[in-house]
Amino acid sequence: MKTLPKSLIRSLLLPLLVLAAPWSTSPAGDFTDSVVAHVEHPEWFKDSFLDLGEDIAAAVNEGKTGLMVLFTTEGCSYCAMFVQKSLGDPALAALVREHFDAIGLEIFSDAEMTDPSGTPMRVKEFALAEGAEFAPTLAFYGADGSRIFRAVGYQSPERFHKILDYVSGGIYRSETFRDYSDRRTATTEPAATYAELREDALFAAPPYALDRSRLPADRPLVVLFEQTGCEECEHLHREVLALPEVRDLLGKFEVVRLDAADEQTPVLTPDGSRVTPASWFAQTGFSRLPALLFFDEHGREVLRTDALVLRQRMINSCLFVLERAYEKGWTYQRLARSKGLERRQEQP
Repeated sequence: MKTLPKSLIRSLLLPLLVLAAPWSTSPAGDFTDSVVAHVEHPEWFKDSFLDLGEDIAAAVNEGKTGLMVLFTTEGCSYCAMFVQKSLGDPALAALVREHFDAIGLEIFSDAEMTDPSGTPMRVKEFALAEGAEFAPTLAFYGADGSRIFRAVGYQSPERFHKILDYVSGGIYRSETFRDYSDRRTATTEPAATYAELREDALFAAPPYALDRSRLPADRPLVVLFEQTGCEECEHLHREVLALPEVRDLLGKFEVVRLDAADEQTPVLTPDGSRVTPASWFAQTGFSRLPALLFFDEHGREVLRTDALVLRQRMINSCLFVLERAYEKGWTYQRLARSKGLERRQEQP
């Protein structure tokens, strides 16, 4: 048998490699979220006295839009990756500094501070009030002290650039970030022609009668929103949902996957409302996919996120619900911190 020339083999394989490429890379590169990471804010962040009203006024006096607050916590690998990849990008750092002063706050800090309205409180109380349940969380404040935008979870350099344009350009006044991001993606990026919705034995089949308001279910519920053409959704399936330890935990839930673009399929939500997947997704306020909603046996929503979810965050999210951490008044991040400390102690 004759051997094909190497040049011909390469020409035959190249199209296959190109088609496979989108699935070979994580949305965050080689990043793994099981590492307990040290978090250090950029040196150009402002050394604040933690009177945010004064910080905002100082920024505005310099002709800036306002203040950017980055909520992080020690050990958070997503925080460290955001600081390294997004805030570490010189062009993005320059864009932040042009329009905002920036400070960093530790989510669990007991330090005394004054919020933008002039109310004294502890940093950890402010973080909770501002919805910093998943680290990192970004919050942007305008000249009058009101929060103009919040972004939860790791933000890639590309997405962070969109966020900065959205808030610095005042687009938030007339358009949701999801609509702005979709519109910008449609005009600047090629249309997706891949990633059909995957089937999985974990997913419950329709009809989606999820009402738990009258009769409690025998297990909690997780609702996963996806959409055709979503590269991050495909990654979730390949790199997270395929893991045995994740599947074991999800096996203790009723798992429902919905197409965020589906305007036809009837769904009865845990509180008894009648919706379609598309209308429910719109109601959540999520701005990206995949997105997750977690409910207890009584239909009470106990956790939600459209942030990047890799192995450890998915495990922690499941444990947050299964261990009923919410009944102790814990946030997700408190449980994640506890699990991170346990892993650190186990490290040699």
